[in-house]
Amino acid sequence: MPTSTASQQLFMYSTVVSDVGTVRSNNQDSAFAGEHLIAICDGMGGHAGGDTASTIAIRSLAHIEQDNVDGDVQVVSHMMATSVMAAHDAIVGKAKRERRLAGMGTTVTSVALVAGCWVLAHIGDSRAYLLHDGHLVRMTSDHSYVQHLIDTGRISEAEARNHPQRNVVMRVLGDFDIDSRPDIAIHKAHPGDRWLLCSDGLCGVLEDSTLEEVLSTCADQEECAQRLVSMALRAGSTDNVTAVIADATLALDADAFDLPHQTPLVGGAASASLETIADIVNEPVASAPPLREGKQSPAARAAALRSGKDPNEEPKQPEQRVAQPSSVREDNGDRVNTDTGEIPIVQKRNGRISADPNDPEVAKAIRNEHIEERKTKRSRKFRNRIITILIIILVLLGVAGVGVGTYRWSQTKYYIGDNNGKVAIFQGVPTSIFGAKLSHAVTDTNMKTSDLPPSWREQLDQGISFDTYGEAKSHTRLIKKQLNDAKRKQEARQQEKAEAEQKAKDEAAKKATDQAAQTNKSGGDKS
Repeated sequence: MPTSTASQQLFMYSTVVSDVGTVRSNNQDSAFAGEHLIAICDGMGGHAGGDTASTIAIRSLAHIEQDNVDGDVQVVSHMMATSVMAAHDAIVGKAKRERRLAGMGTTVTSVALVAGCWVLAHIGDSRAYLLHDGHLVRMTSDHSYVQHLIDTGRISEAEARNHPQRNVVMRVLGDFDIDSRPDIAIHKAHPGDRWLLCSDGLCGVLEDSTLEEVLSTCADQEECAQRLVSMALRAGSTDNVTAVIADATLALDADAFDLPHQTPLVGGAASASLETIADIVNEPVASAPPLREGKQSPAARAAALRSGKDPNEEPKQPEQRVAQPSSVREDNGDRVNTDTGEIPIVQKRNGRISADPNDPEVAKAIRNEHIEERKTKRSRKFRNRIITILIIILVLLGVAGVGVGTYRWSQTKYYIGDNNGKVAIFQGVPTSIFGAKLSHAVTDTNMKTSDLPPSWREQLDQGISFDTYGEAKSHTRLIKKQLNDAKRKQEARQQEKAEAEQKAKDEAAKKATDQAAQTNKSGGDKS
């Protein structure tokens, strides 16, 4: 007699591939792919801040991998919301203790499978897609400026893809007093459901139709994630690129011995904290598989030249590693060993093999290797320097030829930027040619840049560009509205706190009055 669908238990298989990309110097994305939880966090806030913020968020969410097995959907949804807000508090606290991390933040998009339901938590502009019955549905709405313009009918989806403010995020977890509560949604899970969680480095360059085709036709999870990340890089993505794939599968006999099982995978910046995450989930975790191919695009070669690297040299990919929880590490006596480098093996004249660094012949071989390495590095640097000089000469000639035209064109543009600590509208573009600025302030506002959220301040540092003065003015009004909303929330919290304190004082005074009256009454009765 066949088992009914209602009695069948759903399990989840998942994987993740995360790559630093062709332009960034470090990976600020972090991701988790387990049996009960998947998550993607896209960090922001500079070289050190972004990866720290996204790692904190993954650490805060990871416990759900083992804590959601009791099957209570409402408990898990509450757990996901509080875990996201706890990550916000941890990010703010760390930024206050370490000034270099001020302004850091991260997006969070996570999905948990519990009791036949999907529980989705989301804040920021990372995305979650669900492939169901061959159709791809976007399950999250970006908390971004361009999404606000789409929702209000001011631009279309097609215009949003190339909008100059497409990277402006209006809600994130970060070092700023804004609402940190995520959007929570619960959906019925079905066998064959496939999730894609991704950072904007992927969905920002690939069309939804392309995502649907790859997710529908590529059955192998890792191959699917590899293909999506490679396609994003070849399409010209300049950001970190991360894809988490998860599939719902059936276990016909929930009491069977060989139930679906996988080792949770950790990708991106959080993979540097494998041991910590293994302790949180109390089971082994592994780093995500590296990207196998997809970095030999023209954009990747140009980026390699700019950084002084050989564009034909294949980047060395980190090897996957597995971390055990602390109880296993202690039982095994594992200790972190300092990497001293490889020692060459030398065959001595008497035929004996030696790898003793104190042996004179081995020491000589080490010195010779170092000499050859230095020669190779000098040769590579010289070749790259010549290529760089040639490129600079060509660029300077081009700039000199179009300088006048560029200046005239620049004066038809406007942008919002920082003018001596205040938000101002500039005419021109936020750059200069041969030391001559191509912009000047035309309108100052009363808003201080220090009062703005980190995501806005980052955009102001680069300049938020517009085609007309009217668009720039409209954007400053939106910024002011956001500030006023934040101030009203803060004032409301302060008012509630003051009223609570006053109520406590009144109750204490009343209690003291009642006690005094009772004492006087007792004394009068005795007399």
